[in-house]
Amino acid sequence: MTDETETSVARHERLLRIRQVQDRVPLGRATIYKRMAAGKFPKPVELGGGIVAWRESEIESWIAGCQPQASKAA
Repeated sequence: MTDETETSVARHERLLRIRQVQDRVPLGRATIYKRMAAGKFPKPVELGGGIVAWRESEIESWIAGCQPQASKAA
């Protein structure tokens, strides 16, 4: 992929604010930030002025990679 194509794809990426992320994952705000610090949750992109958002594709990939708790116990 060329830099121009990557930039074009990035422009069309949907960004999610924290409440939208929380609507998709069963985690509270503090837990999301703790997991980010531990490298176990995608990091957001900085939009400026202290505003951050997560790439929808990264959140969807994280969700797809999660295993139900019942499977881990078995």
